[in-house]
Amino acid sequence: MDWLERTAKLRQWTRGGTRAPHKPLLLLYALGRFQRDADSELLYSAVEEDLQRLLTEYGPPNRTTPAYPFHHLVSDGVWEVRTDRGHGSPGSGVRDLRETGAAGRLAPELRTALRREPELLRRMAQLLLDRHFPPSLHGELCEAADLELEPAKTEQLSTVRRQRDRRMRELVLIAYEYQCAFCGYDGRIGAMPVGLEAAHVRWWAFGGPDDVDNGLCLCTLHHKLFDKGVLGVDNGHRILVSQRFVGHSPAAREHVIALAGRPLVGPQSGARPVAADHLAWHIGQVFHGTPRPATAA
Repeated sequence: MDWLERTAKLRQWTRGGTRAPHKPLLLLYALGRFQRDADSELLYSAVEEDLQRLLTEYGPPNRTTPAYPFHHLVSDGVWEVRTDRGHGSPGSGVRDLRETGAAGRLAPELRTALRREPELLRRMAQLLLDRHFPPSLHGELCEAADLELEPAKTEQLSTVRRQRDRRMRELVLIAYEYQCAFCGYDGRIGAMPVGLEAAHVRWWAFGGPDDVDNGLCLCTLHHKLFDKGVLGVDNGHRILVSQRFVGHSPAAREHVIALAGRPLVGPQSGARPVAADHLAWHIGQVFHGTPRPATAA
C-alpha cells in the first residue's frame, strides 16, 4: 500500500483555492503522538483542546471544530475511531464524540508500516507540510504537533513536490529594491542582503505561482506574521493588521501595530504589483479577524 499517495490524496473540501487543512493537521498531530508512543490512542475529549489550538493557529480564518476531521479522516484509510460501543465513529458531532468516549489512532496497517519503516513517518509529515503550509511555518508547526523531523533529511522527502522557480526570490527582491515592503528594512552584510525573503501571497502549496505579482519582499519578522495571518494587504496595497494581534511593548507597537493603514514600500516603477486575485485569496484564507483602523500619522 502506498501510504505517501494516500497522504497526498486526503479527501478535502475544496472550491476556488479554499483552505481546508483540518485532516492534515489531525494527521500531523497523530504522527507526533505515534512518535512518542506507538500504542497510544487519542481520546477526543482529552485532545480536543490541542486540536482546536492547531486549527485556530494554522487553519483558515473561519471558526471550525476538530470534530470534523476526527470523524471524517476514517474515510481516507489512515485513521480509525472506536467508542464505548465498539469500533466506528459516532459522527462528526462534538457532543457525540465526547459522550461516547470516542478515541482515534492511526489505522492498524499504517501503524505496522511505520514500525517497519521509521523513515515513512518523516516522509508523510514532510509531504503534509509541503502540500498544505508555507515553509516559514513548518518548524513551528512541527513543534506544535510535537513532531521531530531531522532537518538534514527533510529537503528531499516529498515525492509529489512541485519544483519551485529559484529565480523568484531574486526577481522579487529586485522589484522591491531589496527593502521590506512593510517596514523598509534593507539590511546587508557586504553586498549580500540579510533577513530579507520573497514571500508568496497566495501560498505555493495552494497553486500560488512563482511570479513577481504573487510576491512581496519582506523581512523575516513580517514574512512570518504575514503567513500567520497577523498581517495582510488590501486592494489599495495598504497594510492590514489583525485586531487579534496583541502586543503591549514598544517593539510590538512600532514593528506591527503601527503598520496599520500604511502603503506598501514598492515595488519600483515598471515592476508588477501584487495581483488583486492573490491579495483576495490571502485575505480570505490566511488573514485572521478584522483589520485594525489605520494608525495616526
